[in-house]
Amino acid sequence: MSLLGLATFRHGVHPDEHKEATEDLRIERMPFVRSYVLPLGQHGGKPAKPVVRVGQSVLRGELIAAADGFVSTCLHAPVDGRVTAIDRRRHPNGALVEAIEIEADAFSPQTVREGEPLDVDVMPREQFVAEVQRAGLVGLGGAAFPAHVKYALPEGRKVRELVINGCECEPYLTCDHRTMVERPAAVVRGVRILARQLGVERSTIGVEANKPDAVEVLRAAIGDDPQVRVVPLEVKYPQGAEKMLIKAIFGVEVPAGKLPLDIEMVVNNVGTMASLADWFDRRVPLIERVVTVAGPGIERPANLLVPVGTPVGEVLRQAGGLSQDTREVVMGGPMMGQSLASLDVPVLKGTSGLLAFTAQETAHPNEYACLKCGRCLDACANFLNPSRLARLSKAGRHAELEQAFVMDCMECGACSFACPSNIPIVQLIRASKSAIRSRRARS
Repeated sequence: MSLLGLATFRHGVHPDEHKEATEDLRIERMPFVRSYVLPLGQHGGKPAKPVVRVGQSVLRGELIAAADGFVSTCLHAPVDGRVTAIDRRRHPNGALVEAIEIEADAFSPQTVREGEPLDVDVMPREQFVAEVQRAGLVGLGGAAFPAHVKYALPEGRKVRELVINGCECEPYLTCDHRTMVERPAAVVRGVRILARQLGVERSTIGVEANKPDAVEVLRAAIGDDPQVRVVPLEVKYPQGAEKMLIKAIFGVEVPAGKLPLDIEMVVNNVGTMASLADWFDRRVPLIERVVTVAGPGIERPANLLVPVGTPVGEVLRQAGGLSQDTREVVMGGPMMGQSLASLDVPVLKGTSGLLAFTAQETAHPNEYACLKCGRCLDACANFLNPSRLARLSKAGRHAELEQAFVMDCMECGACSFACPSNIPIVQLIRASKSAIRSRRARS
């Protein structure tokens, strides 16, 4: 509990929020553009498998790639148009990956074709999980893990609490905030659909206190339902991480190496809940998402409803383009997002923001020796020793890193943010974790 009487977790940091440019801006629809590129592997797990051919006409919302295995999900056409290529294209992470390219039909109104709602109340769990996979739903908080995997409970497991993440603790981002404010009924409807299927005792939506309007409209949408509640939380980073959110709301910890399911909880994002309602009530798959376009280098900040596959450059142009002193564009938030090497890459299902930063924000300060001040320890919400992990990473001592629980690091960047010596702690840890995973894969 914080000094203000609000629920929170221990440690963490308080970066400047920088949300004022977009937090009150209503969601605008991104105009349709000429061409869309849809990587087959834009979710966690195995890439989807194309079910269309080059030259084929497709309709908006039509299946274009089927899930290839259980930890995989479907992909749908974001526009009416024609498949112009199934080939390797540049992914935002820099890799060349298999993708489907669609040229939009310039004469189509690009309306969404809705279907009859599904009766979720009588739907068996197996069918529900299959429907979520068919809808192409992923976690919209950034990780983009296939949503249906969380809902397929192993034999003997149960869920007591459904936890919904409305924190949006990353600076600049307001896409979840606007979704809660403008689509509260859809968010709550998605929560109720999932709660019924999982058989939970209660659902809790955690919302940071800097979004009082979201708290108000969600409570109004819930009404007098005692099984769904909204809990205001202290503003702190990284409260949106599922383990931190659980600690903040319930005061319990998810054990190291375990998942929320191990303590009978499931965590999802508010945007995922709205998309769940879209599929079961209107039969509309995940073909577009809200993206915050902001930062000092953006001429006209906005929250845009963007079709998946839209080129980043086109989205930035819709927001007035970049200022002349822009030096970096980040996909996601400034703490955990990735810098883009090219603007000719597509918006993905997991793209929460596009942030443009100038020379002032991207200047690389001099790195100094560790002061042994302990600020990184106070910042780490997982109670690791980031300073020690950074030293071991520099020395390449991977066995010792594993013994020091490096794989429990969620790479939130709070340690780097807190470090007065400007040591790139999280980057060092991230590189070592990648090397450890590669070694494990070879063995």
